[in-house]
Amino acid sequence: MLFRKRTIINFTKQKTMKKYFFASVFALGMVTAVSAQTEDKEPALSEETQVEAVVNKDMAAVQEYKEIKATDLPQPVKDAVAKTFEDATITQAYKNEKGEYKLVIATASNGMKKASQTVYLNSKGEWIKKQ
Repeated sequence: MLFRKRTIINFTKQKTMKKYFFASVFALGMVTAVSAQTEDKEPALSEETQVEAVVNKDMAAVQEYKEIKATDLPQPVKDAVAKTFEDATITQAYKNEKGEYKLVIATASNGMKKASQTVYLNSKGEWIKKQ
């Protein structure tokens, strides 16, 4: 009889343990399902799209300037560069439809190696700040 009592207790413990096991598996499945549904949906304008938009905007700004010869620059532009940057040479010149000029100039810093710098001017030789 003692043996039978232990068997019944062990059988009852096994049933209880099975219930706990299945309950925990069920709970884990529910947590996984809920978390899968509540993950952040991709916003309409993701970071990747924003980066592409910025790159495309920058590319459009770069493409609107057309390369010209430095000798084709108006005299006020040449004078403004010569006045502001002594011993500077214009290595590249670009012009857009608005009549603004983008110049890449090489300047010597203290007789050392030449440094390259990009500046913007309008056709009157006035400086333009670009970002």
